[in-house]
Amino acid sequence: MAHPVRAAMSAPGLAEAARVATAALTLDAGEAGALVERLSRPPAERRWTALATDGGVVMASMSGKDPAAGHVDLLAVHPSAQGEGRGRALVRAAEEWLREQGARQARFAGNPPCYAWPGIDVRYTAAACLAESLGYEFYRGAWNMTVDLSTDLSVEDDLARLEEAGVAVRAAGEDRERVAAFVAGHWNERWAWEAANAAGLHYAERDGKILAFAAWGARPAWFGPMGTAPDARGLGLGRVLLRRCLAEQRTAGQSTAQISWVGPLGFYSRAVGARAERVFWLYRRDLV
Repeated sequence: MAHPVRAAMSAPGLAEAARVATAALTLDAGEAGALVERLSRPPAERRWTALATDGGVVMASMSGKDPAAGHVDLLAVHPSAQGEGRGRALVRAAEEWLREQGARQARFAGNPPCYAWPGIDVRYTAAACLAESLGYEFYRGAWNMTVDLSTDLSVEDDLARLEEAGVAVRAAGEDRERVAAFVAGHWNERWAWEAANAAGLHYAERDGKILAFAAWGARPAWFGPMGTAPDARGLGLGRVLLRRCLAEQRTAGQSTAQISWVGPLGFYSRAVGARAERVFWLYRRDLV
């Protein structure tokens, strides 16, 4: 059965996309609408689209890092419309759009800095099966860690210790652009965009020099990124900034937090008792 696909980038189209995503993405239902909104407000230079069919939506974008790569950022089919080929039709339409933009490869993988997930959550089994049936190949795994926000997140003793060492820890306000510039200078523009667009941003400085930062909410409800300048490591800044962000997420009403796209597990496990939990599979397919 053919399922006509149409553009859905208008406000009504995105509102319907959020409704479908909320119903379909059962692991993310509480934030599915926020994900659609975030993906529709990416960095200014990003090329992206939202395409829809009755009961389904796909959002896709071109990579800002690899001009030959395109990303399937979000795919959702309403439960009442599943099993009728809509997901397949939407992916093929997204691939056609990506080809028109010059992509030579399509990926079911997060497109930093504005993304929904690192890849396909392994518990969305139908999505992984669809990707494989369409010729996509697994090429990498990624994982998140989960923090129970009822845990002890106090930092008072650490703040007193740092104050004696001349280090101040602050929440960014009007100085957010200065913190983002620090992030760009020490890491990359993608992290800087996340810092600038985060719901919460905290940093440490000494004598007017920024030493470290941590952010949350650039990807709705998740923690990250964070980093400490090489010459400031060993002061315990990461633990303090992490805990301040998580405490802010708790105040915002969250009971748990996801630490996104984690590399080494040990730091987060020691600092806040985080556990590895969400696993993602990243897929890709050459567009010929």
